[in-house]
Amino acid sequence: MSTRELVVLGTASQVPTRHRNQNGYLLRWDGEGILFDPGEGTQRQMLRAGVAATDITRICVTHFHGDHSLGLSGVIQRLSLDKVAHPVDAHFPASGAHYFERMRHATAFYEQADLREHPIAEDGPIATGKLTLEARRLSHPVEAFGYRLTEPDGRTMLPERLREHGIAGPDVGRLQREGRLGTTTIEDVSTPRHGQRFAFVMDTRLCDAVYALSENADMLVIESTFLAEDTSLAKDFGHLTAQQAARVAAESGVRQLVLTHFSQRYPDPARFLEEAKGEFDGEIVVAQDLERVQVPKRRSFPTA
Repeated sequence: MSTRELVVLGTASQVPTRHRNQNGYLLRWDGEGILFDPGEGTQRQMLRAGVAATDITRICVTHFHGDHSLGLSGVIQRLSLDKVAHPVDAHFPASGAHYFERMRHATAFYEQADLREHPIAEDGPIATGKLTLEARRLSHPVEAFGYRLTEPDGRTMLPERLREHGIAGPDVGRLQREGRLGTTTIEDVSTPRHGQRFAFVMDTRLCDAVYALSENADMLVIESTFLAEDTSLAKDFGHLTAQQAARVAAESGVRQLVLTHFSQRYPDPARFLEEAKGEFDGEIVVAQDLERVQVPKRRSFPTA
């Protein structure tokens, strides 16, 4: 059975608190485990959340500020210590490649894992296949990229229809690949299925890329470092407010909004929720460390 969930490892911004670790997010998506922005302490948070190094198939770093990347050294070494057998792809801004190299080899260790580096220099797809992973440049004092995961639309096979048409075993796969088997078409034995979309937007001011990444996302994980009362500070430091993040979600057709990356200046997380509710009437999650957030079920096609 497929699993699609966000495991929240840390939700603080620059400074961790007693209750919030620095950033870290693992997206479980069927057989993929995508680790986003491992800040300091991520390896221990993984242990507490029940996430193993072997769960990680891909690492995505938005930018090289410490709260988004200082956990890389420990995570990378853990991949080798636990003898992760599969390749792990690492995506990060090309302008920070020297930082990645330093953290990859910060201390002596026996490197066994197959870690494959993919520096990002421009907007566009960075991995394709059953899923498309793309990156877009954000607006922050250092170069930063947001990420978007897109699953194409497909078909859900109906067992009772397959039986009616006498199709079983390898013929099911052949029908899916070719679209027709004898006189039977794939439309005869299946229903349309919406692909799902996930967006990850960290440190940035409002810009076109924020909207492009968020468009029709089933789940949008987005920074909300500040509250609206500090909008000018947010702009100066290259961040968003909860109000701005919620407005993006409302204008972009987002289904589930996950707010995170909170400044330690606000002790009450309920204020982020109340502010977001004023702009967005969909599902809102104010992320907490070690929380698991389920990706919403697929959108339904309208019935005739």
